[in-house]
Amino acid sequence: MKRFAALAFALAAPVAQSQGLPAYGCDTPESRQFDFWLGDWDLRYTDEGKPGTSRNHVTKVLDGCAVLEEFSGAPGTRLDGRSMSTFDRASRQWKQTWVDNTASYLDFTGGMVDGRMILAREAKVGSGTVLQRMVFQDIRRDSLTWLWQRSTDGGKTWTTQWEIAYTRAK
Repeated sequence: MKRFAALAFALAAPVAQSQGLPAYGCDTPESRQFDFWLGDWDLRYTDEGKPGTSRNHVTKVLDGCAVLEEFSGAPGTRLDGRSMSTFDRASRQWKQTWVDNTASYLDFTGGMVDGRMILAREAKVGSGTVLQRMVFQDIRRDSLTWLWQRSTDGGKTWTTQWEIAYTRAK
């Protein structure tokens, strides 16, 4: 088995290099588009009419090729979750996978649009389909706004269901 893995690696490395892609690490401008999110964040939001606070810890992992989010909901919510995001060179899009302690699995694609990071997905709800998206906007060094939105008309109009104010932790 080890010989097979070594052979597969030996065959794959020249292909990646011949395509002009680095064998390891991610240093393209696109791979740094999510760097604004890196760090420790204090979060403020309203949940069912009550103010809530949570924390988010966001780092780069895997030689800078992936952004790891570690959301800790307490004390504002029992929700804890993790996401992993990467810029997929083949599709030229950002892709994110989210999992949490409610057994949710969400997958998103998207990228930077007019200074906002927008990641979206299509979801089955009942017998229909809705679009869901996350929007990172008003991005500054020490703050940003995150929106969870949905559309039932194919993306013509969006309704914000959850808004989180991020402030860099000190």
